[in-house]
Amino acid sequence: MSKRYALVSTVCFCVLTAFPRSAAAQTLNLTARDTAVAQTPAVMRRLTIDDAVRMALEQNLNVQVERFNPLISDLSIAQARTAWTPSIRTTLTTTGRDAPVNSFLSGAQDKVTSGAVSTAVEATEAFPWGGSAAFSWDNSRSTTNNQFSNFNPTVQSNLAFQYAQPLLRNFSIDAARQQLLVARKNREMSDVQVRQTVVTTLRNVKNTYWDLAYALGSLAVQQQSLDLARQSVRDTRARVEIGTMAPIDVVAAEAEVAQREEAVIVAEASIDQAEDRLRALLLDPGTSDFWDVRFELTDVAPFQLQSIDVDGAVRNALTTRTDLQQARKTLDSSDISVRAARNQTLPDLNLQLNYGLSGLGGTQFVRGSGFPGPVVGQIDRGFGSVLGDLVRNDFPNWSFSVAVGYPMGLATSETTLARARLQYSQAQTQIRNIELQVATQVRDAARRVTTNVKRVESTRVARELNNRRLEAEEKKAAAGTSTSFFVFQAQRDLAQAQNNELRATLDYNKSVVDFETVQESPVVGESIVVATSSATGAAATGTGNSSSSVGNAQSTQGPQ
Repeated sequence: MSKRYALVSTVCFCVLTAFPRSAAAQTLNLTARDTAVAQTPAVMRRLTIDDAVRMALEQNLNVQVERFNPLISDLSIAQARTAWTPSIRTTLTTTGRDAPVNSFLSGAQDKVTSGAVSTAVEATEAFPWGGSAAFSWDNSRSTTNNQFSNFNPTVQSNLAFQYAQPLLRNFSIDAARQQLLVARKNREMSDVQVRQTVVTTLRNVKNTYWDLAYALGSLAVQQQSLDLARQSVRDTRARVEIGTMAPIDVVAAEAEVAQREEAVIVAEASIDQAEDRLRALLLDPGTSDFWDVRFELTDVAPFQLQSIDVDGAVRNALTTRTDLQQARKTLDSSDISVRAARNQTLPDLNLQLNYGLSGLGGTQFVRGSGFPGPVVGQIDRGFGSVLGDLVRNDFPNWSFSVAVGYPMGLATSETTLARARLQYSQAQTQIRNIELQVATQVRDAARRVTTNVKRVESTRVARELNNRRLEAEEKKAAAGTSTSFFVFQAQRDLAQAQNNELRATLDYNKSVVDFETVQESPVVGESIVVATSSATGAAATGTGNSSSSVGNAQSTQGPQ
């Protein structure tokens, strides 16, 4: 992965290493969550941020679904090309006919009997320049009892060629070519959509990874606060035994422990929720151990500043943003529609050329004088002789025509053109609107990075000051000049300050991810909104502040 992705890393371990903790807080006690895990066999998987990205590209269901669209678009292009696929048709026909005699010229006394067997081959093809060609070859053999017929049986063969070419309307573009051009644009758009899905999914994976890191760090903070409260209970009981504190102080200390145990339980639930979201983004739900996999995050990196070039980022986004690219391709499709509609307003001027050949054979009667002359001989002309007539071009026939057609009054094509032009103008305006939104979003994302840098620095100072305050209150309590109430308050404030620093550092790293993502793809949701720290006590463990990307959702809601 590139260095810019390496900047986004887990912060809980680095922040927690700076926290002064008692010896009892160095090793976490066995909690209800650990007990539940021990009861359900879990598959532990060490996971780096690069591993998470790779697994998402391979197994994320949204990415897999989106990758079908280019294949479907390829079939749409192939389907559009079938408009120029030649077609061949063969026909075999057998006929028989008995006709009553209604004239002395009918050629028979009782009835005129005739029969024929014919075959035909026809081929047609349309061309990408608007022309079309047709070729046909038919052969027949017929018999009759008509005495006036000079051939019996009669063998015929006909060869015909026809070519039609529009000269104005449907010359430069027609419905088939319009469909092909639009299908190609849709294919390009499907590639852009795949890239957008990949970029959005990777953003969700990284943010969910850091959400899990925050949940783990928050649990450590709450566990440390719980350990401090339990230590305070032991100290309070000792002071009660020696008579320096009232027994009621033990009750207050135990109530504080109960409250902080609740905070630990809530933090454990946040870890399970974050793991479920990350699991759904990375793993194949078809595996048997899908719900049993637990993640051990291994990426540890300190807080690092990210240089921000707002103007360069805006220029990059205006070039590479997937929504802008799709809008521009939609504009190209609208331009194709305008071209097609404009072409349909032209007069219908068509050129057509027909050329045919024919040959005749069979058993030819040689007649003497009189009407009809008696048959005095016969000449046999086989099918080869008939084909010879075609090859020698003995009996050609041709025609050349030009047809012109145009509507009288307002035509449907004119209203279609007016509508297509309005849609084109609408698409142009939409692009300008998207460009404005892109620039605004990029600037907003850059502003959030800068704001979160200041938040990290501020929360770090607040954590250090609250730690010093707790040390002072503990010393005063040991000297008998302070009460457990002030000690507990200092402990809660320290836990909240630690939690706020964790959250601020996580928000900074997520804002860096969003700043990079917003230059390539729209950021769905409001995950780049700066989180505001709560000051309601140690029980505020960040519940509900983690990502809310359920399953393979395309967006991840960040801390609010």
